[in-house]
Amino acid sequence: MSLSKSFLWGAATSAYQVEGGITNDFSDGGLDAGRACDHYNRFEKDFDLARSLDHNAYRFSIEWSRIEPEEGKFNQKEIDHYKKVIAALRERGLEPFVTLWHFTNPVWFARLGGWANKKAPDFFLRFAKKIVEELKDVKFWVTFNEPEIYANHAYFFGVWPPKKKNAPIARRVLRNFIKAHKLFYHWSKNTRQSIQIGWVTNLSGGPTRWFFNFPNHRSFAAVGSEIDFIGLNYYQRIRFFPGRNLPRSDMGWEIYPKGIYETINDLKKCNKPIYITENGIADASDKRRSDFIKDHIQWVEKAMEEGADVRGYFYWSLIDNFEWHHGFGPRFGLVEVDYKTLERKIRPSAQEYARIISHMVQ
Repeated sequence: MSLSKSFLWGAATSAYQVEGGITNDFSDGGLDAGRACDHYNRFEKDFDLARSLDHNAYRFSIEWSRIEPEEGKFNQKEIDHYKKVIAALRERGLEPFVTLWHFTNPVWFARLGGWANKKAPDFFLRFAKKIVEELKDVKFWVTFNEPEIYANHAYFFGVWPPKKKNAPIARRVLRNFIKAHKLFYHWSKNTRQSIQIGWVTNLSGGPTRWFFNFPNHRSFAAVGSEIDFIGLNYYQRIRFFPGRNLPRSDMGWEIYPKGIYETINDLKKCNKPIYITENGIADASDKRRSDFIKDHIQWVEKAMEEGADVRGYFYWSLIDNFEWHHGFGPRFGLVEVDYKTLERKIRPSAQEYARIISHMVQ
């Protein structure tokens, strides 16, 4: 199957996981990424690597705590930094695919109750409006990355800040995400109709996916038609009773490529374009990653042949990164990072991904 040159091929990151030098609710809450990969200062060289691997797009996030370090006070220097990031991507022929919120919050926001505060949607809208008004050369915007995952980890399981275990609060948090998304969507359509706005969800595959994915699909139902595209993050199959001797990633996640086909088909009923915004594997040895990418893309291709409107694929991640409460152990990157020297090294699987891209766009 040959895809048009408008199909987006790339990789993804999030600000806190790669940039370094960030103070937010995670660093304040005991999950400090420190200098991470120093992507903040090395983004141009990292984009050169992406371009050398035939990518034509890059998904990344804006760090809210950089932009609004104090309530209502915006840092123009940091806004200008992200303008430079956008310009660097454009210079290399990489389409910016920008996420406004990827799990982390400013400390002031967290101390006001974070996403449990009834004013949270208005706080977010103020930040989001400022960014979209400033970064005019961006077409694709994601409001929230995996809000269901965040609500569970931060307010149900209690492993992320604010480390609460309260199901009613978790549901309230998710309702605030949905409200914030809708506020931003309506504002943007009244001011900049040309931009595309999406919501990113994480879905698992396999026969039991209906149970595990129910909260995510319920969120989609609440968002309704107020999205221009769907972002799908797919990593694994989840079972009630884990099977034995099954291929797994370094995270223990079961490798099940067909699941990406299943979840794409589940989303077809929404009648919206779909972007695979994350699909990746923790694999320090790089022994499984090439087949992982190839096999998942083959199932994406099959879904497209059967009518699915998939318009892009972003591998997670471009470079190794800080994996939240798992720290720096898991290695998801197409590019290996030596955390002592910060040296980058392209993995063989990255070259295989480049060959796939070259073959698919011929």
